[in-house]
Amino acid sequence: MPLAFRRSVGYFALFLCLGLDMSVIGPTLNNLAGQTGSTLGEIGMVFFLGAGGVSLGTLLGGWTLDRTSGRLVLGAAQIISGSLLFLIPHVGWYLLLLALFVVKGIAGGVVGTGANTLIQWTHGAKAGPFVNALHFFFGLGAFLSPFILGLLLSVGAAYSDAYTLLALFDISVGAAVLVRLSPPQPPQMAHSEAGDTGTRRSYLAPIVVAAMLFLFFYVSAEITFGGWLPTYAVKLGLADAALAAYLISLFWLAFTIGRLISIPVAVRFSSAHVLVASLIGCTAFLGLLIAFPASPEVMWLSAAGVGFSMAPMWPSGYNLAVQSIHLTARRGAVIMLGDSIGGMVLPGLTGLFMERAGAGAMIKLVLASMVATAVAFGGIVLFRARRRAALMVPISDPAPSEAQGV
Repeated sequence: MPLAFRRSVGYFALFLCLGLDMSVIGPTLNNLAGQTGSTLGEIGMVFFLGAGGVSLGTLLGGWTLDRTSGRLVLGAAQIISGSLLFLIPHVGWYLLLLALFVVKGIAGGVVGTGANTLIQWTHGAKAGPFVNALHFFFGLGAFLSPFILGLLLSVGAAYSDAYTLLALFDISVGAAVLVRLSPPQPPQMAHSEAGDTGTRRSYLAPIVVAAMLFLFFYVSAEITFGGWLPTYAVKLGLADAALAAYLISLFWLAFTIGRLISIPVAVRFSSAHVLVASLIGCTAFLGLLIAFPASPEVMWLSAAGVGFSMAPMWPSGYNLAVQSIHLTARRGAVIMLGDSIGGMVLPGLTGLFMERAGAGAMIKLVLASMVATAVAFGGIVLFRARRRAALMVPISDPAPSEAQGV
């Protein structure tokens, strides 16, 4: 097996674990609230503090990957993450549960930053389809997790059994990475960029900031919708707990299919064109939910439509930004901060909004976040074009039509 392919398989497995772990939380929020005696608004803090831990882990990952073997960093972080997942459904003290989510978030942030950076280092300018494939496995895990939970609940098992199965898989993947995965070396900085000064270099920071904001608003929408949709359905009387688990599984199934389709699409079409289509589709389906809040049929249709439309956004926006700059682990960590902080603020506050303004407030918050995502996307395109003009050379992109794109 070629070394680059073996590395990619390892990163895919890590992202499968990230998806499995993330999507089991939403359908079990009521269970976690019950085991700790907390309210819906209070249990929403697991998103806020867990994502805060991801932010710390993102910075830690960016710092360590430039200095330490990626095999050791990613393997150890994944084993820690799986061990903590096993403990979560057995903790009855609210504050201790929050602490576990913080530490697990740190481990997850290290894994997410590391896998995204190392797969770019492995494949270079041809990384686009591999990044899409990486995030396909996240979507696959996010689909499988609530589906497994729904099956277990249907046969009378406890929700903690799902956590146990996922934790064992997480630890197995972490051990395999620790023992077998050989990481790539950081790419050498091109001489022209190493000597950049003044105007030419000044466009690096705007691209990085715009990419960070893009991920912040996109992930805010994704985690809020994916995390709170089961509660939304139950609160409106459109589903019971088991059916709500299947509903969120449908969302992640559509998301996974979208990610799978986006792999060949990333070869043929520009990242910018894919993002425009995704933003239009996502906005349309969220609008349907706002227009017909009491319709079960619209809810199921929109869950699938939003998932499919969201699927290509993260890898397409990330590719659009990082293919415009020389990607170091630290620059990647700064961009990824948008991801981790985005998973903290809006998802953490949504429970409070739903308590005070009703379940429908969640959909409006997600729509507002998608509008902000579109604005940040425009910023990436603008500063990318200005950097291209300043350097007077074409910027590499794995999509052959990007040179003629936006």
